[in-house]
Amino acid sequence: MDAPVRVACAQVEPIPFDRAATIEKLTSVAGEAAAQGARVVLLPEAFIPVYPSSRWTRELVGAGNGKQTFARLARESVEVPGPDSDRLGAIARDLGIHLAVGVNERDGGTLYNSLLVYGPDGALALHHRKLVPTNHERLVWGFGDGTGLAAIQTDVGRVGGLICWENFMPLARVALYESHVEIYLAPTADDTEQWHDSIRHIARESRAFVLSCCVFQRAASYPKDVPLAEGGELVGRGGSAIVAPTGEYLAGPLWDEEGILLAELDPDLLYAERQRFDPVGHYSRPDVLRLSVTPID
Repeated sequence: MDAPVRVACAQVEPIPFDRAATIEKLTSVAGEAAAQGARVVLLPEAFIPVYPSSRWTRELVGAGNGKQTFARLARESVEVPGPDSDRLGAIARDLGIHLAVGVNERDGGTLYNSLLVYGPDGALALHHRKLVPTNHERLVWGFGDGTGLAAIQTDVGRVGGLICWENFMPLARVALYESHVEIYLAPTADDTEQWHDSIRHIARESRAFVLSCCVFQRAASYPKDVPLAEGGELVGRGGSAIVAPTGEYLAGPLWDEEGILLAELDPDLLYAERQRFDPVGHYSRPDVLRLSVTPID
C-alpha cells in the first residue's frame, strides 16, 4: 500500500430473489460510494440475489414449497462467467473502482457462496467460493475450494478476503496473511456483537485493514410467497464496520438501517503496526510451523 485510499462498506438490502433489480440497486449504491471518493466498495455476503436466512431455508427440508424456493434462488443466481458477471465488471469499469460483492453463484445444478472482486478495468480479479457453508447454509450451497485463498496486488494495495465464518478458520486466515493482505474483506451475515470481537482480533492479528459488510434485510422486502418464520421485521440487522490494524473502528458499526460507511486507510498505520508484529514475517517461525494450501487443478 503506497498511498491513502478511501474505501466503503455498502450495507444495503437486495431486492430478494430478483437478480436484475438487485444489480440495478448495486449500480446506484456503488455510484454513490464512488462519488464520495471510494476506490474500494464492498457489499454483503450473498448480496445477489439474497442471503439464504434461516428464517426461510428451513422450508427447504421436507414437504411444502422448499424445492420451488430453491429453484427460484438458483434461477436468480449468478453464473461466472456469464452476462451478469460481465455486468458487474462493467459497473466497476464505469465507476473506476474495485467492486467486491457476495453472490449466490450457480455452476450447473449446484450453488456456491462466492466473493467476486472486479478491478477498475472491469476484469474479475478475485473469485473465491466459501469453503464450508455454515449450519442451515448446507441446505443451499456446495463446498468451495482453495481458489482465491490469497490476496491480489491492486493499485490500492493487496486485497483478499474470506466469507463470514470462514474467518473463524485459522489456517484460511493464515493463507491470506502469507499473501501479505493489506485490505482484508470480510462480507458476512453474522449480525451479532460477538462478530465484532472476531473482526477486531483479525485486524490486530493480520495487521491489516478489515472491511466487514453485513447483511441487512427486512421481512417486508420479501416476496409474499416466500414464507418467513417468526422473528420480527429485521431478517438481518447489519453491523457493518471498517477496522484499523490496531483493532479500532474507523467507521461503524452500523446497525438496523441501510447506509454507506466510508473510511480513509493510511498506509503508515499499516506499516507502523507491523513494526512489532508481522504474522508471516519477523514474528513467524516457518522452520517450525508451515501451511500448505491445495489449489484447484
